[in-house]
Amino acid sequence: MKDQPYRQNPLLRLSYSFIAPLYDFVIEHPMRAARQASLAALPTDQPGRVLISGVGTGLDLPWLPELHRYTALDFNPAMLAHAVPRGEQLDMDFMLGDSMALPFADRSFDFVVLHLITAVVPEPQRCLSEAARVLKPGGTILLFDKFLQPGQLAPLRRLLTPLTRRLATRMDVVFEEVLCAAPELQVVSDTPALGGGWFRHIRLVKLENAG
Repeated sequence: MKDQPYRQNPLLRLSYSFIAPLYDFVIEHPMRAARQASLAALPTDQPGRVLISGVGTGLDLPWLPELHRYTALDFNPAMLAHAVPRGEQLDMDFMLGDSMALPFADRSFDFVVLHLITAVVPEPQRCLSEAARVLKPGGTILLFDKFLQPGQLAPLRRLLTPLTRRLATRMDVVFEEVLCAAPELQVVSDTPALGGGWFRHIRLVKLENAG
């Protein structure tokens, strides 16, 4: 079996099993417009293969164009069970798996969606490098998440992270540091989304000459 780094944190898996029934109530409304804005970058005129890595309860799924072939992956069965009904109108396969050790061949997808997953996993660099690995050269990653700015102190967020990373999410991730793990990716756009710029929309493209 392929290495599954998330198994190193069983408390996080257990926590999301309890969070799953409440997740939509807390997250859906405040994040809806930001999700829509990010997913609007998916083309509506030419079909492709799209990976939703860390699909959660499927809050992205109502806003996806129907023409693509989708694969939705999450590490938690309870979250995935909530997502499945939301994908009924789409050409979509659901998989239980790890965003830090994706069970797909290199260059498998035209797009990878990383919404609120990069800062959740224990190793953000592995999450992004795996997304880059399975992306075709010229393909696009749509990333929506919370990141500290380089050099930002944010003492409260850093102080709370040792606890929150075990139960739900990290609050100390610096995107520019994570990006170093995937030099084949180029930032196309990086714009504030929510929380005074704490949440960002970032679009990345894999260089055409990347391996």
